[in-house]
Amino acid sequence: MKFYNKLILGSLIGASLLTTSCSDFLDRHPESSITPDLYFSSANDLAAYVVNYYPSFLVNVDGSQLYHTSGYNAGVVGYSDHISDNNASGTGSTTFFGDGSHWTVGSGRALYNTYSKIRICNWFFDQVNSKYESGVLSGSAVDHYIGEMYFFRAMTYFNAMVQYGDLPILTEAMPDNNEVLMANSIRAPRNEVARFILSDLDKAISMMQDKSAHKGQRVNKQAALLFKSRVALFEGTFEKYHRGSGRVPGDNTWPGAAMSYNSGKTFDIDGEIRFFLQQAMDAASQIADATTLTPNSGKMNPESGQSYGWNSYFEMFSTPSLSTNDEVLLWREYSKSLNITHNAVMRLRVGNNLGFTRSLVRSFLMKNGLPWYAAGSGYKGDSNLMNETADRDERLQLFMWKDEDALAGTEEHVEFGLTQLVSADSEKRMITGYGPRKFYCYDYQQQYSDALLSTNACPIFRSAEALLNYMEACYELNGSLDSKAQDYWTKLRTRAGVSTDFNATIAATDLSRETEDWGLYSGATTVDATLFNIRRERRNEFIGEDKRYADMLRWRSFDHLIASPAQVYGFNYWEEQFAKYEEATPGIIADGTSNAIISSKDLGNYIMPYRRTDINNELSGGLTWHEAYYLYPLGIQDMNTASPDFTVANTTLYQNVNWPTVGGAAAMK
Repeated sequence: MKFYNKLILGSLIGASLLTTSCSDFLDRHPESSITPDLYFSSANDLAAYVVNYYPSFLVNVDGSQLYHTSGYNAGVVGYSDHISDNNASGTGSTTFFGDGSHWTVGSGRALYNTYSKIRICNWFFDQVNSKYESGVLSGSAVDHYIGEMYFFRAMTYFNAMVQYGDLPILTEAMPDNNEVLMANSIRAPRNEVARFILSDLDKAISMMQDKSAHKGQRVNKQAALLFKSRVALFEGTFEKYHRGSGRVPGDNTWPGAAMSYNSGKTFDIDGEIRFFLQQAMDAASQIADATTLTPNSGKMNPESGQSYGWNSYFEMFSTPSLSTNDEVLLWREYSKSLNITHNAVMRLRVGNNLGFTRSLVRSFLMKNGLPWYAAGSGYKGDSNLMNETADRDERLQLFMWKDEDALAGTEEHVEFGLTQLVSADSEKRMITGYGPRKFYCYDYQQQYSDALLSTNACPIFRSAEALLNYMEACYELNGSLDSKAQDYWTKLRTRAGVSTDFNATIAATDLSRETEDWGLYSGATTVDATLFNIRRERRNEFIGEDKRYADMLRWRSFDHLIASPAQVYGFNYWEEQFAKYEEATPGIIADGTSNAIISSKDLGNYIMPYRRTDINNELSGGLTWHEAYYLYPLGIQDMNTASPDFTVANTTLYQNVNWPTVGGAAAMK
């Protein structure tokens, strides 16, 4: 298994990067090999080495970055939420939601990237820990940078566990010895992997400095605590809802049971679920109790000529610096002078071939705390966006474009009305009519003249997640909300401008009216109204932040697509809005042909972004799912290289459930 031994060493990248300024978190790449004995001799050496790997380690469960990247994209808002019921993007993902022919078992090494990064971490520990234990390296700064690497190993293992489930746990850089490699190429059950991840995070928490030491620009104690709560909540709920599927250790169809190295193991999954949920609560409360949510001024738009200073909540996602923001635990800084920029602002203004779904928009409550359909809610209908968002949760009003929102921050460039919906340029089309506004910025330079050079900061971890993690873990563990969870819910709804009487919301929730929300489902069943509203709160708080896909995985919410493929809807276009858009952009094609820009009126008033045409359109009948897709397949070469005779038949790396052991083959179910 030589892929465990791939390592591109970091380089000595200059004295200018040995401090903890904004340049610590920039995309730097190794330039040359280094000599460990000479190099790892000071805290600065450790700092420079670890920061080299920030771009490759700070990634989400789907492999996308946790912050905006350069290039023509809308940043975080456009990464993976289209693999859910939150966003629509382009022509949709046939890999995840198509007929099952697109996602196949690879012939190569699916685990290569993961274990290349694991080896980077383990090689670092092999070089540094002996010096640390002997006192050659010492001090709080040294502790911090070692803690950073424990954090990154934990994040890498977590992302791999979400993708593959059971994994080999390696704590040392493996030598180029087949016997040693074979002995270590065994998949630990996912609950053991999750416990290992939490132990790494505990080390990171004990060693790293507070957020203030680096102004939130390097990973820190608080970020690690929040991430610990995320990991524990994921695993606790995954094991609860996937139990019996073959994806949880101890299941009758769990493939790990056939391996001799798992012989004699027993699993108390109920106990594991309790353990992880309690860990999630404990870690989350430490963050939630020690931080303050960024206030919402209640203003939905800046004044003419105003770029900043109108609403701190909106600007948490669109300001040059987050160094003094208490809620943001880790953030990414950008700089024109250092050529570290992004294009999110411009792309959000022009559409970027994506949009929020009707399902997401309908999930937001009215300000009085009632669902839109409830008697006395005050809902004004959806014939236009101003009506649809009136008196709604202020997160919807702030973070989604409306007809009368200002587009620019200078008096002479204030514009109203969006025509991106019907743009002939697909890359600029706002395909559902519900355009994301989170991460937009009212600095004129970032919108127009320097559109490719946006420099507003990007939050990576923020403490609002801790409140949500605690609430959900508490209810999953106890079947009720304790006083702390209730207090957290009150704080979130207060900032959102929504009535804090969440019990009234629960009482008014008609689950039969919520079937468009995939979070209603866990496996073959629907959840109760309280848990549904906890999930709703999470969905609304994280609008546009690329977290829904991971939630769908752990809740087992994709199952309902297997029997009932789901259509995706945008806003109500054909009742009233079409007249305005046709006047602004005459000649709109909506005839169902390959040239169509928008779905036909014959299909109903609501835009159906994946029914723009039925010609060569695999998703026109709705989005479906396959059970195997909750875990990625291992590659054939992964299994061959973990076999004494280089055959799959004798491999120590078993394939994931419902995936075959033939390269190029699709999921079995």
